[in-house]
Amino acid sequence: MSRSHLIAPSILSADFSALGAALREAEAAGADWFHIDVMDGRFVPNITMGPVIVRACRRSTALPLDVHLMISEPERYLEAFARAGADILTVHAETCPHLHRTLQSIRELGCQAGVALNPATPVGVLSEVLDMLDLVLIMSVNPGFSGQAFIPQALHKIRQMRAMLGSRAVHIEVDGGINAETLPQARAAGANIFVAASAIFGHPQGIAAGLKTLRAQV
Repeated sequence: MSRSHLIAPSILSADFSALGAALREAEAAGADWFHIDVMDGRFVPNITMGPVIVRACRRSTALPLDVHLMISEPERYLEAFARAGADILTVHAETCPHLHRTLQSIRELGCQAGVALNPATPVGVLSEVLDMLDLVLIMSVNPGFSGQAFIPQALHKIRQMRAMLGSRAVHIEVDGGINAETLPQARAAGANIFVAASAIFGHPQGIAAGLKTLRAQV
C-alpha cells in the first residue's frame, strides 16, 4: 500500500539487544521506513552507529532505510553506507561545503538524496540544489539525543520549505519531538514524513501501540 504520509521509526530508541525483532515488530505494525541516526561525536555531542548497524537492519527488513548522517565530512562515508544497504542518504547542509557535489555522489551510488537543516539553519541554503533533492529533513530539535522537546519554530520552516519547493516531488521530513500532539501540527505545516523514536520504541504499551497512536494522527 502506498501512502502519501509516512511514519519512520528511529531505531535510536530501540532495544539493540533485540534490534532485528524490534524492526520486524514495527514493520508488522505498519512502519513505512526506518530512520537510522548516525552520529560521530564531532558534529553532534553523541556517538551512535555505523555501516555495520545499517547492514544488520538491511538483513532484518525490506523497508526503506533512511540513513541520517549527523557527521562531519559525510562524503567520506557515503559509499560505505550505500553498500551496507541504505536507500536514502541524508547529509547536513552545515557539514557540506560542496553540497552540490555531495548530492551528485549520493545519486551516483543509487540512493535517494536528502539534506537536513538544523534549527538555526535557514531554508534558503538549499535554493541552488532544489532539483537535486529527494528529501529535506527539518530538525525540530537540536540533533544529538533522543527524547527532546519539539521546537515550535520548526513549523514555520516547514511552511517555508513547502513554499520554496513548489510543485517539486520532494519529501519534507521532520525529526525531533514527534508525538501524537506535534505530528498533526507538522503535517498541517506541510511535512509528509514523520520520524519518531521514543514515541514508538519507548511507548509504555509497546511498539505496535506507539505506531497505532501516531498513525491515527496521519
